[in-house]
Amino acid sequence: MNPARAGFFNQDMAVSKSNKTVIIIAGPTAVGKTAAAISLAKEWGTEIISADSRQCYKELSIGVARPSPEQLKEVPHHFIASHSIHEEMNADVFEKYALEKTSEIHQQHDAVVMVGGTGLYIKAFTDGLDIIPAIDPEIRKNINEKYLKNGIAWLQQQVKENDPLFYASGETQNPQRLIRALEVVQGTGHSILSFRIGEKANRPFDIIKIGLEIPKEDLHQNIYHRTDEMIKNGLVEEVKKLQAFKDLNALKTVGYTEIFKFLDNEISLAEAAEQIKINTRKYAKRQLTWFKKDKEYNWFSPVALDLITEHINLKRFVKN
Repeated sequence: MNPARAGFFNQDMAVSKSNKTVIIIAGPTAVGKTAAAISLAKEWGTEIISADSRQCYKELSIGVARPSPEQLKEVPHHFIASHSIHEEMNADVFEKYALEKTSEIHQQHDAVVMVGGTGLYIKAFTDGLDIIPAIDPEIRKNINEKYLKNGIAWLQQQVKENDPLFYASGETQNPQRLIRALEVVQGTGHSILSFRIGEKANRPFDIIKIGLEIPKEDLHQNIYHRTDEMIKNGLVEEVKKLQAFKDLNALKTVGYTEIFKFLDNEISLAEAAEQIKINTRKYAKRQLTWFKKDKEYNWFSPVALDLITEHINLKRFVKN
């Protein structure tokens, strides 16, 4: 990395306390995060840690828009095809993985680039997670079985009755969050919110948060085009190989649930494609809402790499 590239540094400028930095590149799906992150990682001669809760699965590729083999060769990537759909994956696992990998990369490089759209994973990495007592796995198994049999309405009602505090403030349309809330209250007798102390973890590196956004109409066009390309490039065949595992949490995600419906003759392929587009648009909107709540993000177009680089240089080498 060449600090002089931006052309405005001098010896009187104060230097960051450690100069070890993690650059977060976040934003909605299909906005162009991968290409931007690769360019920035090459700028600083460093490596990338993915913060995507689905690209980590080695069995999933087309439906999760995994970076191409050519892109993966350009810059070393971590948390890409690193785990199996049969392994439990959550924010806690990611936090531990990413902190360890960051420490390893920082031994060779001052900067690390983290890129992804899974807001909870990024928050776990930057702020830490609240400590919740271990829950008997049988409790989760029992809840999952009943959820699969009775659906989300049953799950919502159970959480409403057993943890009204979470129900009033939590994500009542997210099955995984509902299941987690229900298993915690059943396992501990206390609301999951009672374990949230709100204290940020103290990380041994600086964190710079970059958000990427484009006009809504352009984002929607990207989503439509990418969906069509996924189907053209073999999404149906990829999902067909996973039919035996469709009840796994890893596969309860946009792009897979819709194709499972097609393979089960519930809808046509055209209807599945349209549902993927609609559900991806909704997901992108939720992602933007999540990241926009964090005022530490500075927002740029994904193609404004010079402006992003200049901003990062200022953040890394100048302390206000």
